[in-house]
Amino acid sequence: MQISTKSRYAVRVMIELALNYRQGPLSLKEIARRQTLSEKYLEQIAHPLRAKGLIYSQKGNRGGYSLAKPPSEVTVYDIVTIMEGAISPVACVDNPQACDRSSICAVSLVWSRLKDRIIEELRAHTLAELAEEEAKLRKSGDEEIHYHI
Repeated sequence: MQISTKSRYAVRVMIELALNYRQGPLSLKEIARRQTLSEKYLEQIAHPLRAKGLIYSQKGNRGGYSLAKPPSEVTVYDIVTIMEGAISPVACVDNPQACDRSSICAVSLVWSRLKDRIIEELRAHTLAELAEEEAKLRKSGDEEIHYHI
């Protein structure tokens, strides 16, 4: 199972907004510059985050995006499920009818436990802690962090 590029970039956008929390909105252009991402692609990411209430937009000359909740109240799970939908390593975990063998499949328990562990890990990390870690990494590097995916 791989987390999509959209989810990974969405987390990066949200960390950037968390770093700027209560300092005013950030434009997508500025977020794109800071994260070395395509502004056009960020538009596709911002839409579902806004629709689900994790961010809000402010129009105008000093407009942009801000977190709709404190960073301590938003987890990686919140972001990833908006971008991905259900977190399941295989379809039969959420929909036993997807597999003829689900009632006699011993490995389905493994898949179900894996899903639980993934969710547990994603819920364990808030934007507040990730933003704090990001700030430390940026200071220790004394330069912009560039991601290559």
